[in-house]
Amino acid sequence: MSGDLAGVLGVGPGSVNLPMLVAESGEETRRRYLEFFAAHIRNPNTRAAYLIAAEKFFAWCELHGIVQLERVQRLHVAAYVEELTRAYSAPTVKQNLAALRMMFDYLRVPAANPAEGVRGPRHVVRTGRTPVLSGAEARRLLDSIDTRTLAGLRDRAMIAVMIYTFGRVSAVVGMDVDDYHMNGARRWVRFREKGGREHALPLHHMAEDCLEAYLSSAGLEAGPLFRTLIGRDVLTVRRLSRFAAWEMVKRRAINAGLPPGTTNHTFRATGITCYLENGGTLENARNIAAHASVRTTQVYDRRDDKVTLDEISRIRL
Repeated sequence: MSGDLAGVLGVGPGSVNLPMLVAESGEETRRRYLEFFAAHIRNPNTRAAYLIAAEKFFAWCELHGIVQLERVQRLHVAAYVEELTRAYSAPTVKQNLAALRMMFDYLRVPAANPAEGVRGPRHVVRTGRTPVLSGAEARRLLDSIDTRTLAGLRDRAMIAVMIYTFGRVSAVVGMDVDDYHMNGARRWVRFREKGGREHALPLHHMAEDCLEAYLSSAGLEAGPLFRTLIGRDVLTVRRLSRFAAWEMVKRRAINAGLPPGTTNHTFRATGITCYLENGGTLENARNIAAHASVRTTQVYDRRDDKVTLDEISRIRL
């Protein structure tokens, strides 16, 4: 695969070589392999994850003497999944298996999809593991950011938007300036969610104040809303990546004395939990978070954590 195509696929600079099993399976199979990632998988994060999953599996095949794509069997995929299960978490294994199942279905080689019917590890999630901040801790984090620099104004605005909208970090860093707009008498934000869906909602006045302070100092009129910086006060034209946002959040959380496991996802769970603690409903929380199902929203509802801790504290010896 050429470096140009690697850029189109969003998998980073440099060349990406076709796996040997694919490269030696004929022009049609090579074309469909590239099409699968370039055209069939539209979400860039999913594309990158599935590409890694495919490359790892084909490397495993070569290591075990499987050198023809047509000879890959369900038994091979099952053995590979068993190895993954011993080394990785259940969600990671299930994602790898989903990638292989979808890829082989698209390749049509072998004729019978070898990943179809292979079962991954059982994984049931009823509550999330991401640390959740209390309202006071979230406020402390925002107040701890030095807003005398453009970097501080940007970081505070980004964190505030994530907390008050329950927004995914990819959707937040993907915003453009015109995605923050007037709708009637209120300011709204517009996110681009998974599957190309647009999701718009009114912005909480606290997050609006943070965004207004950032935009007033930055002087942005168009293009990416949250951008990289040169130093502390010079914005570039480049959009901040979700990885850079993750590093920023970790740094800001440590400075505020928050739990070391605090990440971007913490703000999604924090916002939902605080909303529900103050009388919000699960159905409305689902709408704000743009979840497909209330069951997904319930994973972020951490109100029972406090109840459990209160009850455990009653054990006095």
